[in-house]
Amino acid sequence: ITAAREAKRWDLVRDLISERRALARVRIKTTAWLSLSGGSAGVAGFVLAGKMFGWAALAGAGLGALWLGRPRTAPVLPVGPVLPVHLELSADMLTDALRAAGLVKTDATPQLVTPPLRDGNGWAVTLDLPRGGGKTAADVIAKRDTVAAELGVDEIQVIMTRVRAVAGGHAGRLSVWVADDDPYLGTPNPSPLSTAEQFSVWEPIPFGRDARGRRILLVLMWQSMFFGGLPRRGKTFAQRLPSAAGVLDAYVRHYVADGKGGADWRPMRGVAHRLVIGAEDEAIERFLAMLDELITEMGRRFAVLGTLPTSVCPEGKLTPEISRRYDMPVIFITIDELQEYLSAMPGPLKEETVEKLARLARRAPAAGFILNAASQRSDADSVPVKLREIITYRYCTQVVDRTSSDMVLGKGKAAQGADASILSEDHKGVGVLVTGPGSFEIVRCDYMDLPTFATVCAHGRALRVAAGTLSGDAASDTVAAAEAAGVQIPTVLADVLYAMHGVERMHTSTLLSRLVNMDEDGYGDYTPERLAEELERAGVTRSGRQVKVEGVNLAGYRRADLEAAVPAGATLPTAHQPVTVGDG
Repeated sequence: ITAAREAKRWDLVRDLISERRALARVRIKTTAWLSLSGGSAGVAGFVLAGKMFGWAALAGAGLGALWLGRPRTAPVLPVGPVLPVHLELSADMLTDALRAAGLVKTDATPQLVTPPLRDGNGWAVTLDLPRGGGKTAADVIAKRDTVAAELGVDEIQVIMTRVRAVAGGHAGRLSVWVADDDPYLGTPNPSPLSTAEQFSVWEPIPFGRDARGRRILLVLMWQSMFFGGLPRRGKTFAQRLPSAAGVLDAYVRHYVADGKGGADWRPMRGVAHRLVIGAEDEAIERFLAMLDELITEMGRRFAVLGTLPTSVCPEGKLTPEISRRYDMPVIFITIDELQEYLSAMPGPLKEETVEKLARLARRAPAAGFILNAASQRSDADSVPVKLREIITYRYCTQVVDRTSSDMVLGKGKAAQGADASILSEDHKGVGVLVTGPGSFEIVRCDYMDLPTFATVCAHGRALRVAAGTLSGDAASDTVAAAEAAGVQIPTVLADVLYAMHGVERMHTSTLLSRLVNMDEDGYGDYTPERLAEELERAGVTRSGRQVKVEGVNLAGYRRADLEAAVPAGATLPTAHQPVTVGDG
């Protein structure tokens, strides 16, 4: 801030203090005069008119003194800013900030390509750094917090990008946009996918908006994705957006594994070819079997693609035409809480699993595979660097420090300006998106809550039934079939069947643990006796009270007994039983 602006600021503050002191002196004189006059009137009243009149006069004088002596303005030293909070960016202010940050020498001045101009809810300027200073646009971006402090704004308000050669730029040309306030707060933007009739994953998907409100699109084909960050910052909400786009494409086959086993991915049961819930021993076995199935399918596809003539497959990659003609639907692999699977595995098995995931991220995109993984912990033990470093798209919500940010976004990214630790607790649904070695953006993701995601998944199931592409676990899921047919299922029965997905028998203790993980408010106080009573009310008749799991015989449930309680009318669809899109 220039010396002139600082002097003007303190002149206004001094004037305000003088004005308030003058008002205070007037209030003191008025209060004293009224108190003395009222006291005299009260004494006279006691002598001439009796006690009642005297007390009334004193009370009136006291109340009047309190009213006239009350503070009518804010404190003399205000707790908040007294000047406009919006920055009026000028060339001098920006130059001073760059000098203070050590980015421009005292005797040098940046050359303005475009002067500071209003651009939406902020100021935009493009400049060239002076030659001879030995600084680049990347150096300025790395010191964004220092520049922001010198401008008197939060670093979240300062958006800096290097202008590349394709846009007429060079290594020393910088585009700067300074927002009037935090551009990532306010009412979230609903996802366009929430109301879409259908979608093609071969097209870029709507993901969110940048600080200026511009649409951010993601190309999914040939890419892999990794989402990280602190809990309850919108990581899963962001991860669901690419999956929702895949749900709305009837020619996408979904493989889903949820290591937490909660309710976040439950709607996918109606469309997922393979669905793994939780990270217990049986779930880990199913997860490993799912990876083996994917590796085998990848090999089969490359074998087929290798036999096709260049006129059909010129680049050795999947195309929309090849996908339909040779039964190779795009495969979407969604893995949430990946660390839950890896941390539960012994060393050799963990290394083997990481290698399989790395193969899928490295080779499978050319065969039409899209990996969409997420983890709360992104350290080397939870998600090895060998896997993280080959994933092309990375998105990170708020983290505690720059080191944690680099664990998600890549080594050295924070020093380049891609730092998720600058986000605050208020930035839910906001994260740093890295799409390449030199490309990143702070993005406010589109909003799609769980009920909306469930509606999208129900619609996606209807699309697949109509197209004859419903397969795997989804095709045999009685609960999903019942919901699609409009058959009402007791909540406890639907939840238990989801918790036992892919499992024929389960001990009551394990089942209760999974239910609490899914919905702690709903099942936190459940006992084995209460669960049995609720399931009996839902129509479940147990063929036996105890079940054997891994050689241990304890109280539990059989999946067949639970499925037998699903109300009549829920028929499983076949390729010869088409439904309309509206049925979803």
